[in-house]
Amino acid sequence: MTKLKQPKQAEKPCQRKAIRKLNSIEVIDLFCGAGGLSRGLSDAGLRVVAGVDLDSDCEYAFSHNNDSKFVCRDISSVDCSEISRFFSGHSIRVLSGCAPCQPFSRYGRAAENRRSKWSLLMDFARIAEEIHPEIITVENVPELAQHQVFSMFTMRLQKAGYHLKSGFLFCPIFGIPQSRTRLVMIGSRLAEPALPEPTHVENPPTVRTAISKLRKLNAGEFDPKDSLHRACKLSELNSRRIATSRPGGTWRDWPENLRAVCHRAESGGTYPAVYGRMLWDEPSPTITTQFFGYGNGRFGHPEQNRAISLREGAILQTFPHDYQFHEPDRKMSIQKIGQLIGNAVPVRLGFVIGKAIINHVDKQKESNG
Repeated sequence: MTKLKQPKQAEKPCQRKAIRKLNSIEVIDLFCGAGGLSRGLSDAGLRVVAGVDLDSDCEYAFSHNNDSKFVCRDISSVDCSEISRFFSGHSIRVLSGCAPCQPFSRYGRAAENRRSKWSLLMDFARIAEEIHPEIITVENVPELAQHQVFSMFTMRLQKAGYHLKSGFLFCPIFGIPQSRTRLVMIGSRLAEPALPEPTHVENPPTVRTAISKLRKLNAGEFDPKDSLHRACKLSELNSRRIATSRPGGTWRDWPENLRAVCHRAESGGTYPAVYGRMLWDEPSPTITTQFFGYGNGRFGHPEQNRAISLREGAILQTFPHDYQFHEPDRKMSIQKIGQLIGNAVPVRLGFVIGKAIINHVDKQKESNG
């Protein structure tokens, strides 16, 4: 884990004493999306008072499942006085957020398109500087740490008086059944914070522990008791392909006549995971916004001849089994629901971050008498 240089600015005695009187911890979640990070922080014991996101389709999922105010706003146009009013004034204030990771991911588009979204991180810094909450936390893809914008971001936070700790968290050892690693930063004006400690080193969760008890489905079917447990249809060709696939295997296992033209070409050899099946007793691959499509990665069900369902993807993102992503009387496309699920911070990751924040605050209260 990477330890960043600490700011020289010390807290004033009056600030150290004031923390003893603050019992609750309140959060405003920037780039809140469907509420994965917020739900995890809430489950840990923090009170999420508001979320901000540009996508209005996130409002129901965020507000309904988290009992919190949704502010539909482009973060670049956020007036800090508008959102800071959600804080009660009698709490430890937390500003959390996960700026859209596509600009920093290796799967992102061309560099010139990525640069246009780098400013989102600077907007987070601007809001932190103006509201000046006691604690901030940021989550993103590991590739962000390699960009100059991250160095600029951390420098601004340090100048604003934050002690920073950042590192790379491997999700399975924190109880998330997904082979993904995330960059997590916690900053505090109170003292040097600590990152979450692993919780599942000896028994990391797997695809089996996460989704094996759900109702069996064929491609194109859904569970009458849960419309989100829905599997996409497969073409006749893809039905034949998945019937030939084995868990953990690749399209190289198929007969020649089932292989796509691009796979037969020399350049196709670098994408073995597409059209793959998951393994029951391993964590899943990273859940992307396209996880519901069999040809979009290793998203084939371990034994049923279909891609994983929307609900299965949500569970692998550690959303509760009853988490709702749209109003019962509203139709929302599979693509849009997949986007809400795939873009979310895993709920469990939010939970362990929340517990780390609570432990940090409690430690400061104890040390300050």
